[in-house]
Amino acid sequence: MRLLITGGAGFIGANFVHQTVEEHPDVSVTVLDALTYAGDEASLAPVADRISFARGDVADAELVDRLVADADAVVHFAAESHNDNSLSNPWPFVRTNVVGTYTLLEAVRRHEVRYHHISTDEVYGDLELDDPAKFTPTTPYNPSSPYSSTKAASDLLVRAWVRSFGVQATISNCSNNYGPYQHVEKFIPRQITNVVDGVRPKLYGTGENVRDWIHVRDHNSAVWAILERGRIGETYLIGADGEENNKTVVELILELMGLEPDAYDLVSDRPGHDMRYAIDSTKLRDELGWSPRYTTFRDGLAATVDWYRANEAWWRPQKDATEARYAQLGR
Repeated sequence: MRLLITGGAGFIGANFVHQTVEEHPDVSVTVLDALTYAGDEASLAPVADRISFARGDVADAELVDRLVADADAVVHFAAESHNDNSLSNPWPFVRTNVVGTYTLLEAVRRHEVRYHHISTDEVYGDLELDDPAKFTPTTPYNPSSPYSSTKAASDLLVRAWVRSFGVQATISNCSNNYGPYQHVEKFIPRQITNVVDGVRPKLYGTGENVRDWIHVRDHNSAVWAILERGRIGETYLIGADGEENNKTVVELILELMGLEPDAYDLVSDRPGHDMRYAIDSTKLRDELGWSPRYTTFRDGLAATVDWYRANEAWWRPQKDATEARYAQLGR
């Protein structure tokens, strides 16, 4: 298989590249990434001699067409994904998440290439804290931020191209990922790297917001299951039953790093902060036989803490600029 991976220098994409090279050595990998602030070619350094790399924008129709023409399948990770940034400047999210997806869909349509679309559970909006329900593939879309609304739009484009033009596509909506190579602007790596720097972690609001956490390796093993065995036109939800509120996550990070669990500060909540996400991955597990490797959040988080402690050279260049942006926002 010749596989084109968009956003392959970003967090989830880079981990997917690593896993593909390790576990599918017969696959020829090409990465397309614009190397914005959230993409880092250093994340691909351990496998650089085993892949091809193209720097460019998923909204560049000529470049995308050329790369798709040489592929058997496309896995589309490329996205602007940070909610805080989408609130201050929505346009990059529209360009990458909507226009970029359209550009890819037109290319895979022309060249009859298999396509898998990576999306998020945030397209479904949020759930009440005391609601026993979880998101399923039939949950109505109800996005609440520029980020989640552009991802919802991209999902709907994929569905339309499958129905209208017969594009061979699948979609996955995943819960919150954590693990190696995640930018320090994100919740878990920001708290870990703050502790490394002797800075007290910061928690939005009261910390009651719940996320359904999944280790990035488990997400990516599910993507491979869908790519190989998923039914065309179907949507699969990827989750590992990892519901934890943000307060619990911060306290566990502090415990794992040898500090008192209350050694953090509360800051003002962000606008439109969704209360709870929860994934029902029954369809994925029953149809495709997938199950997560990390069966407890604690185990996955401990491995993640160890990685950031051991890889300061990777995250250190991002840290000062990230904290400067947060300081401007008072967070």
